[in-house]
Amino acid sequence: MNRQYSRNDHLIQQFDTILRTLVPHAAQPSRPSPAAGVDDGDIDEAERSHAVGLMRINHTGEVCAQALYQGQGLTAKLADIRSQMEQAAQEEIDHLAWCDARLEELDGRTSLLNPLFYGASFGLGAVAGAVGDQVSLGFVAATEEQVGEHLEEHLEALPSGDRRSRAVLEKMREDEAHHERWALEAGGAQFPAPIKAGMRLVSKLMTTSVYRV
Repeated sequence: MNRQYSRNDHLIQQFDTILRTLVPHAAQPSRPSPAAGVDDGDIDEAERSHAVGLMRINHTGEVCAQALYQGQGLTAKLADIRSQMEQAAQEEIDHLAWCDARLEELDGRTSLLNPLFYGASFGLGAVAGAVGDQVSLGFVAATEEQVGEHLEEHLEALPSGDRRSRAVLEKMREDEAHHERWALEAGGAQFPAPIKAGMRLVSKLMTTSVYRV
C-alpha cells in the first residue's frame, strides 16, 4: 500500500534536503566516490590552493543544481517529470558529497555564499516549473550544458597531480551529460542563444566569487 504524504511530510522532507545540501559533510552519497582507490601525484601548496578553489566552485554548482531540481520538482506539472527530477537530484547529492569530501581531503572548505546561491537557484527552479514542464526541462538542459562546459574547463585547469579530483569531475561530467540528454528527450525547449548568454554571465559571477569566498 502506497503511503499518502501530507503537506507537513513534504515540508519536513524539503527542510531535511535543505540541511543536507547546505550543512558541510551532511550529504550522504548513494554511490561510492569515483576517487576511491585513486592515488594522487605530487601537489605543491600553490596547486593545492588552486584545486581547492576549483572544487569549491564545483561544490557550489552542485548546491545550485540541487536547489534548482528541488524548486522545479515542487512546481512541475507531470508526475513522471517530478519523478525524473527527484532521481536527478539524488545524483546531484552524490556530486555534492563527493566534492565536499574532496575539499576536506585538500584541507579546504565549502563556500560561505552557498545559502545565497541556494535560495536564488531554488526560486529560479520553482518559477521555471510553474511556467510549464517544457520550459522547466529546457532550463535543466541549458543549465547542465553550462555545467558540462565548466567541468571541461576545470579538468584542463586541475594540477596534473590532482588525480582524485579529476576522477570525481570526470564522473560528474558523465552524469551531467546524461541529465542534459534526458531533459531534451523528455520535451525540454531549446533555449535561444541570448538566454544562454545571460545564464553564462550569472554563472561567471558565481564562479568568480566562490573561488575565494
